[in-house]
Amino acid sequence: MKHAELLEFLRSHKLAVEASVTTDGTPQAAVVGYAVTDDLELVFDTLESTRKFHNLSTDPRIALVVGWGDVTVQIEGLADFPLGPELDRLQGVYFAAYPDGRERLAWPGLTYARVRPRWVRYSDYGQEPPVIEEMTL
Repeated sequence: MKHAELLEFLRSHKLAVEASVTTDGTPQAAVVGYAVTDDLELVFDTLESTRKFHNLSTDPRIALVVGWGDVTVQIEGLADFPLGPELDRLQGVYFAAYPDGRERLAWPGLTYARVRPRWVRYSDYGQEPPVIEEMTL
């Protein structure tokens, strides 16, 4: 799968299942609304009181699944919580996808996670034979 095709697929969806782990290794998952940059960085907002924030603050490894049904993209990478100009840039991308995100800026403890993919698998089981492609970034 080419970069442009992956970007188009990710931008055609708005939700992902995010998975992280606790300090004792217990897996946890949540649905997040995300946006994606031209460089395939995914960004979502969360509260500092959430399990995902705590998990990713102590262990930045993250996995996401985008798409339901026959076609999905699995992503593994690292998450961080940018500040300053990087946060401003990512918020611009996020607000383009979620204009109502600006209203949440007043929420106490709101922060933004950026995911930098390291590995991606595209799967299309709606074809025969299925198409499965992996990318290392």
